Order: sequence, then C-alpha cells, then structure tokens
Amino acid sequence: MASESDQTSSTSANDSPDQTSSTSSNNGPPVNKIEPLKLPTFEEIRGQEMWNNCAVRSVFSGVLGGGLGIFMGLFLGALDNPLMQEQMTARQQFIYTAKQMGSRSWGSAKAFAIMGLIFSGVECAVEKARAKHDTTNTAVAGCVTGGTLSARELKSRRGAKAEGRRRPYNGHLYSRSIQSYGSTQSYGS
Repeated sequence: MASESDQTSSTSANDSPDQTSSTSSNNGPPVNKIEPLKLPTFEEIRGQEMWNNCAVRSVFSGVLGGGLGIFMGLFLGALDNPLMQEQMTARQQFIYTAKQMGSRSWGSAKAFAIMGLIFSGVECAVEKARAKHDTTNTAVAGCVTGGTLSARELKSRRGAKAEGRRRPYNGHLYSRSIQSYGSTQSYGS
C-alpha cells in the first residue's frame, strides 16, 4: 500500500511542474521575461554630455525664466487697473493697460531670466564640486541666488540715491494721481 502511495506522489510530483507552469501562465501572475539591455546611442550620449555642461544648463534656464517672466508680466499687467479709471476713456484705459503689460513683461522677463541663470549655474557648479546630487545643492543655490539678487537691488538703489534721483517704480504714478485727486477734492469742508 505504501508503494502505491509513493508511486502516486512521485507521479504527481513529476506532473506538477508541468501543471504549475501551465496554470501560472493562465491563472497566476505573469512571468517576467528578461529583456536585453539597450545601450544608449551615440546621439543620446552626446545629448547627455551637452546637458551636463553648466553653461548650457544656465543659459537654457535663463531663456525659460525669461519666457515665464513675459507671461507673468502680461498677466499681472492686464490685472492692473488705472487709479483714475472713472476719468479715462476706454481708449485711454486700453493704452494704459497695454503700456503696463509691456513694462511689466519686460521687467518680469529680466528678473526671472537672471534668477534662472544664477540658480541653475550655481546649482550645477555646487553639484560638480561636491560630486553629489541632493537637496543641499538646491539649498545652497537658492541662498546664493537670493543674496545676489538682494545685492543687485541694493546696488541699484544706492546708485540712484547717489545720483540724487528716485529709483523708478510704479509708486510715482500713485503719488501723482493722489496729488491730482487732492487738487480736485476739498478735504475738511
């Protein structure tokens, strides 16, 4: 009796690999096939080497930052309403808005382009110097970019102050409109 059960178990053991392979392909999880390793082409290698160049990265980021600045300036310039809106005709409002959009676009494009250029260049240089790709590179690049932009702003303010002129900004328009508004209104009566 024991010999019959041994024969049955050996027969089922011999049949089981065939049955499991057929059932695993039909009912079980899919079998992962090993695919051959695909080596990069010469063009892909050249493209990767070009992108690893810090100057290329910086210029590309500067151009994209300038494009983003143009769109941001157009959007924010369109939202800027003139202070004397009630006294302006529709044509004057349109001209004012178009000028605001143009000046904001140019200013935002320059600011975002410089920001992208400095940030990307510093991040790439720090990454190459440390030979690591982590968040420390990003933090250092952010600090250097912020410090550089602050120093640039401070220098332009000091230069304007030394020349005896006010730094141009949109506040002068506000002060002129308040003065003209004050001359037509009488306060305290």
